[in-house]
Amino acid sequence: MKLLTFLYQGQRHAGVLSGDRVIPIAEINARHGTRLPDDLLALIQTSAEIPSDGAASLPLAEVRPQLPYETPPKIWCIGLNYRSHAEDIHAVQPEEPGSFMKPASCMFQPGGEIVLPPPEISRDVDAEGELAVVIGKTCRFVPPEDVRSVIFGYTTTLDLTALDVLAKNPRYLTRAKSIDTFFSFGPVIVTADEVPDVDALEVITEHNGAVCSRDFVRHMRHRPYELVRFHSDFMTLHPGDVLSTGCPKGARIRPGDHVRARIDGVGTLEARVTQGYRS
Repeated sequence: MKLLTFLYQGQRHAGVLSGDRVIPIAEINARHGTRLPDDLLALIQTSAEIPSDGAASLPLAEVRPQLPYETPPKIWCIGLNYRSHAEDIHAVQPEEPGSFMKPASCMFQPGGEIVLPPPEISRDVDAEGELAVVIGKTCRFVPPEDVRSVIFGYTTTLDLTALDVLAKNPRYLTRAKSIDTFFSFGPVIVTADEVPDVDALEVITEHNGAVCSRDFVRHMRHRPYELVRFHSDFMTLHPGDVLSTGCPKGARIRPGDHVRARIDGVGTLEARVTQGYRS
């Protein structure tokens, strides 16, 4: 099942994507007598089945997809998980997952704008298309054989880095990774049952209509199931947590550019690039 959050007639709703149509949760409730929450994060937290057959739908062209939810409980990202990305920025891949967290304040809406910081703050930003895992159950110390059962689904992300800021002190990622509009995910979350072989997915970053980088999940140094298991050893994972698994190579972006993350079988996420200035 493919789930999303959308705007329709000025109101925000959760729904199911079916081809080129969207089935609102409110219509599912009306058809089946269910009481599903009209909120995607709440849907993930309840783990309820969603019987979408027979419910009225809307044309996808008439709605505006949004962030699946605006405040994920946690946003984990993994750096240098592909060899090509490490080589691109002249870095060494870490033995353990190179994980860091991002604040929800750095997110932008799917299809919206990446606003580059003023030039005096950064002049070298890259955008990285990635696959993300969405956690479906509260869990800790998850054994390898149980990882699949705690994953709700998968989505696409765009993760940005101010590379010149990072170069000033490579040990500390927070400032370089957390500038406003430096992260987005969605707009679609695909449930785990629709992705039988995660390792076979190909992660693609497109820059101004051309492919900048592409590689398969199976070539990651630390693959998605292992990333979930590893991070559950250090802290409790909660429904709605987003774990973005890394990019083969980032696209250096400038004002006026267009960037897109594409993962066939999961979705696409795109953005326009503009320039910010001090007020």
